[in-house]
Amino acid sequence: MTREEKQDLVNELSEKFQSHNAFYITDASTMSVAKINDFRRLCFNRGMEYKVYKNTLIRKALDTLGGDTTEMDEALKGQSGILFSKESGNAPAKLLKDFYKQQNYSKTAVPKPALKGALIDSGVYVGVDKLEMLSTIKGKQELLGEIIGLLQSPAKNVISALSSGGSKLAGILKTLSEKEEVAG
Repeated sequence: MTREEKQDLVNELSEKFQSHNAFYITDASTMSVAKINDFRRLCFNRGMEYKVYKNTLIRKALDTLGGDTTEMDEALKGQSGILFSKESGNAPAKLLKDFYKQQNYSKTAVPKPALKGALIDSGVYVGVDKLEMLSTIKGKQELLGEIIGLLQSPAKNVISALSSGGSKLAGILKTLSEKEEVAG
């Protein structure tokens, strides 16, 4: 591969990093071609992309992101495939877990493709032990929805109390006025 071809790959990879909310680096070594194809098909069906890159090219592309990505160096050993997602940051983790279930991995075996590291909204996560946590992490859109719901909740409670209180208040006033009429 020529130097220009390598630079083109780094540029392509850098653009993908910037245009995707999340990407996961995985190790698919020892997987059969059939299993890798099954995994790619599952990725495609869920709107994600899986592609294998050289670690040096991944490192160069990570350097273009502007943030500190040195923690990812631990993940850049051995064979590396990248799982890109424009959806929420937990979508690739859920996809990996679903793939493991389909493949019936035993609890003692390290399932493949194994998570080596992930970058989600500039947060770096390294290690296969992070998969469970990443599958439950909420994306920006989910968090914003919850915040908006929480902010709307007090206003709805006040409006509800005022509207129900208004009918109660009217009932109390009516009762008091009836008592005054009977007394007077």
